[in-house]
Amino acid sequence: MKAVAYYRVSTATQGRSGLGLEAQRRAVENLCRSRGWELASPPFLEIESGKRSDRPELRKALHRANVTGAALVVAKLDRLSRNVAFLATLQESNVKFVAADMPEANELTVHIMAAVAQAERKAISKRTQEALQAAKARGQILGNPNGAAALRRAAKGNADSIESIKAGAASRAQQLFPIIDEMRNQGITSSAALARALNEGGFVTARGGRWHASTVRNLLRRRIAI
Repeated sequence: MKAVAYYRVSTATQGRSGLGLEAQRRAVENLCRSRGWELASPPFLEIESGKRSDRPELRKALHRANVTGAALVVAKLDRLSRNVAFLATLQESNVKFVAADMPEANELTVHIMAAVAQAERKAISKRTQEALQAAKARGQILGNPNGAAALRRAAKGNADSIESIKAGAASRAQQLFPIIDEMRNQGITSSAALARALNEGGFVTARGGRWHASTVRNLLRRRIAI
């Protein structure tokens, strides 16, 4: 039996540093070794969010597996997708796929797991909206009242721009702490989930950017330091 390996990381930094990639490679190679499968080379590596299903490297991996009669092997089911429609398309492609973390899972198992994951995403979105509504009802100002433009203006011609930015970040953090608390009360607890919730709620960082797990952790560390 031949196997085609597909690895996915979410950021270019992870791709360059190998963060998460080595663990995926070990899991796939160990599975293939235990089953006596021949692992095709080179593997297919994607740097893309798991939410997207239009991934060129995955399409290439599926094509290679299809034309060679190989199985598509991934380290974890979430390396493919948590989208039910996408997994259904994958199943209909007649390409056998195996996840090292659940090698005995059949198509029904995978479809059910994907449905549960998608339902959880919808539940998180609903809880986010409920948290925002609760915060608004308490009089909490939502969005970015200072605005990223104000921070950029402070950075241009003001000799105290750095201190101004720091002060703006501190003020922004104080505004967001109640929002974070409300989201946690709604069951949104991990840094990644909080980042998604903040982005969905229209909140931006002190510099006007999007939230990531790392920036949420920085925000929470700022709270500890206060």
